[in-house]
Amino acid sequence: MDKQPDGLKVPERIMPFPRSISDEARAVLAKLVSPEGMPYNAGHTLPALSDHDAWRALQRVIGAQYDAMLEARATASSATVETVQIGHAQVHIATPAANHCSKSAYIHLHGGALISGGGSACREAGRIIAERHNIRCYSVDYRLPPDHPFPAALDDCVATYQHVLQQHSQVVVGGQSAGGNLAAALVAKARDMEIPLPAGLVLLSPEVDLTESGDSFEVNRLVDVRLPSSLMACNLLYANGADLAHPYLSPLFADLDGWPSTFLQSGTRDLFLSNAVRMHRRLRQAGVAAELHVFEAMPHGGFGSAPEDEELSEELDRFLQKVCAPCNQDRE
Repeated sequence: MDKQPDGLKVPERIMPFPRSISDEARAVLAKLVSPEGMPYNAGHTLPALSDHDAWRALQRVIGAQYDAMLEARATASSATVETVQIGHAQVHIATPAANHCSKSAYIHLHGGALISGGGSACREAGRIIAERHNIRCYSVDYRLPPDHPFPAALDDCVATYQHVLQQHSQVVVGGQSAGGNLAAALVAKARDMEIPLPAGLVLLSPEVDLTESGDSFEVNRLVDVRLPSSLMACNLLYANGADLAHPYLSPLFADLDGWPSTFLQSGTRDLFLSNAVRMHRRLRQAGVAAELHVFEAMPHGGFGSAPEDEELSEELDRFLQKVCAPCNQDRE
């Protein structure tokens, strides 16, 4: 008798870009795939864990790519930015020109697979968030491996959070991808430290499980055109020998009792879809007010500038207004 397989065999096939999404979104998906039908990002190979020089070289390449993207997307903005040093991290404080609540602030933790995303990209992200959501934004340029592995980045985020708590009474912490990992880990650590938790938590396609145990890590492998395959090498470099299942590394496994209202987002083609789905279910099981927004055919990190991205931004606006409601009447 043949042994029952521990999985499902899927025949080779072309997976079309669906017509259920906007034309702009379909164009983004098509642009990120080769004529042979493979995501361009699938061709990248990560260095060996021990080759720190190669990781530093990769960081320089990624940084240059981010800078080029920023230059291409640069728009006029009236938000001002001041860069300060908080502990070991540079923090870019972006302030919108329009009237805004002096009591509320948003701490932005950038993405970048826990190995990149700082510098000018981090500063620009803070400026965009401040202007788009009309809130003072603290964008944290946290330390990165291989020179500064775990827990350096988390320590920088917690130190910034403690500083911001002294300046504002309504603090929302958020991040995308790796930033979502750090945002959730910050809440887990703040709870353990018995310091006040934020008013709200924003997790955009969050990397909350560094063990990569969720279903979508297989189902959406090579389907996600932005993040087509595992980031385990980055996870191991960041963890530096620590247990990947520790709640400060994989906050999906943290004690979630008493956590703040949480906004989660993903897409049906996101490699991290299981992260958002499982985190949402665990938060709901813990009695936390949590909402999950899953967008049709959206890959990791969104489409970029499609109508779906604008809809997500509007949903986030609504969430921020709700969790910062106590100070909405106090505008400076």
